[in-house]
Amino acid sequence: MFKKERKLTNRLSKMTEENLEKLKEVLGDSSDLSIRKLKIPDHGNAAIVHILGIVDDESIQDNVIYPILHIFKEKQYFNPIDLQEQLVQVISVPKVDFVSEWDELVANLLAGETLILTDGSTRAILAGTRKIQSRSITEPTTQTVIKGPKEGFTENLGTNISLIRARVQNPKLRVEQLKIGKVTKTNVAIVYIEGLADQNIVMEAKNRMMKIDMDSILDSNYIEEAVKDNRTLFPLVQNSERPDVVVANLLQRRIAILINGTPFVLILPIVFIQLFQSPEDYYSNSIMGSFLRMIRISSFYVNMYASAIYLALITHHHGLIPTTLMVTLMAQRERVPFPAIVELLVMELAFEVLREAGIRMPRAIGPAVSIVGALILGQAAVEAGFVSAAIVIIVATSAISSFTLPNPNIVNAARGLRFILIFSAAYIGFYGIILISLCILLHLCSLRSFGVPYFAPFAPVRINELKDSFIRVALPSLLKKEKLKNH
Repeated sequence: MFKKERKLTNRLSKMTEENLEKLKEVLGDSSDLSIRKLKIPDHGNAAIVHILGIVDDESIQDNVIYPILHIFKEKQYFNPIDLQEQLVQVISVPKVDFVSEWDELVANLLAGETLILTDGSTRAILAGTRKIQSRSITEPTTQTVIKGPKEGFTENLGTNISLIRARVQNPKLRVEQLKIGKVTKTNVAIVYIEGLADQNIVMEAKNRMMKIDMDSILDSNYIEEAVKDNRTLFPLVQNSERPDVVVANLLQRRIAILINGTPFVLILPIVFIQLFQSPEDYYSNSIMGSFLRMIRISSFYVNMYASAIYLALITHHHGLIPTTLMVTLMAQRERVPFPAIVELLVMELAFEVLREAGIRMPRAIGPAVSIVGALILGQAAVEAGFVSAAIVIIVATSAISSFTLPNPNIVNAARGLRFILIFSAAYIGFYGIILISLCILLHLCSLRSFGVPYFAPFAPVRINELKDSFIRVALPSLLKKEKLKNH
């Protein structure tokens, strides 16, 4: 766990009642604060304190309260100096510790632990009874595969760490935790394999996360935006809800950041070509895996360029279109009262609205709304003369191609750049497309992900990494043994 300077606070009082009063004051006498007071003959008062809803009630009853009441009933307790030591011996929970400062006491109480206060001691016993309700392990929703593991991360940090440990049963797997967020105090874990991960990148990740100055951390994107090197449309940190993907990246010398409350794990550093890789590439033979990857890469460029190229051809470069096709396109546009740029933008924006509606609508009616929007309205718009049939085909092709990409963030980048390319194509045709494309390429080459060139292995060229770029070579050649370094 990270070493942090802890603010010095007052120590606990030797009187249980005083500690309880102060605890009520700190928590605002919250209704979910449970206090079980006990009277110890000849030794004063004691209290068992926990927060309702985030503890294991059965464990508290069977492993904390019952053993304590039993030794009091049998009068098997010692003098007040040794009382807490004997309580520790009879409490049968996996984690038992002592706390003596208020900041630590309150932090553990809010995390789901149970506190035992006794008269005559400035320490409180801390019993590990945390049990936060969360959903069970299910299949990932955004990164599904036909062949491969069906497990996905959950919102529980402990469960997510266990899914990684189950796959990497190696003593060099390191898990370092810290709390981020002044108000939420969100648990965050950095996971890496010592000897494989670059220690400079590990230290850089730690330093950037320690510098995060936010009141709340509610999702992985909060951390992603705070730690990435540049402000750009392109994702500089990969996120995944698949344990097998995270483990594969740990074995490739990367590190993972797990955030309590979200099933998406951050992976860093990354390169651009990594965003087109899918787990299914490695669960099928190399020929099919390479073919599917090439389809995804092609779909990315279709999604980004199809509309702009059509607009450039129909507006500025008629000579590049075959005569027969040009006659057909012009015949379709005779009834359309709007310029091509307006026609295209209306259809693009209409599809973006349909996309958002399909996501937000209830699942029972979402597909029906999509069908109505895509088929009926599209056909009606063509028949009414608002848009041409070619525009509908181009926009639909562009939209469908976006669904082949495994990473939602790269889809969002393509969506944003598509509109820039459309405006440049409307203004100066192919010259504008080429100019914007050069700017995008230069921008990609200038980006860094935690100091790693984003456009590697193409710029700079890294021969060894090219075998898992556009194509995937056979696994025996790709997955050579990585020797762990001893430190």
